[in-house]
Amino acid sequence: MSPLTRPHRSKRGVAERWDLVAWGIELGTAYSELTDPVEQRRRLQEQSLLAAGGDPEAMELDEDFLQAMEYAMPPTGGLGMGIDRVVMLITGRSIRETLPFPLAKPH
Repeated sequence: MSPLTRPHRSKRGVAERWDLVAWGIELGTAYSELTDPVEQRRRLQEQSLLAAGGDPEAMELDEDFLQAMEYAMPPTGGLGMGIDRVVMLITGRSIRETLPFPLAKPH
């Protein structure tokens, strides 16, 4: 689930989300932002329950964000690219070789 992603305008059950892939490497993710504050609150409440249940990828409820959305949020979207992925593509190295710091394992 993508809790911040807008549902597709004409295709039920589909989100306005896509991944930028070049030569078999995912470089980034893009999506249209959900701008409905009521639906966003419902989704974030659902996510906060998942987070409370131990899901490390679930989002917490953000009251400031939700209150700001109630005033107005224009249609928006964007693309988030991973610099490590771009470096990987340019240099031909693995993701482990391009990370600027080692991954820490939980103890």
